[in-house]
Amino acid sequence: MTQQRSTGGLRRNSGPVATAGDLIGAAFAGLVVGIAVVLVLEAILALSGVSAFGQTNGWLIVILPVWLFVEQFRAEGYGADRVMAAALGIGFGAAAGMTIAGLAAPYTPPLVSGGAGAVTATVVYCLVWFYGLRWLRQRNG
Repeated sequence: MTQQRSTGGLRRNSGPVATAGDLIGAAFAGLVVGIAVVLVLEAILALSGVSAFGQTNGWLIVILPVWLFVEQFRAEGYGADRVMAAALGIGFGAAAGMTIAGLAAPYTPPLVSGGAGAVTATVVYCLVWFYGLRWLRQRNG
């Protein structure tokens, strides 16, 4: 009987994600952490009397997903296809996120409208990046 040595800790895969679900799941995990951090910041600011609750920009929750996207960009290797997919993802994601944030802004505080825009931009970027990159690579051979 052979024994396998357990190294413990997290498994690390330095390559790109294999499925769109993995990318969206990792991005949502980053969004949840971002939401938690921004809510703690909001509570501290509200309790100290610096500002009213909900006045911080909700776009702050997108920091960890952007870090994930940069790491995915670096893991894809070199080529114009990754640059084009990233540029299209940023453009479509920003446009969709700003649209949702703009539609929600008159009815909600900046925290909620910015958060809705950040979530929308993250999902759109994930889809455009993942499927756009595969489509471009298939066309280029």
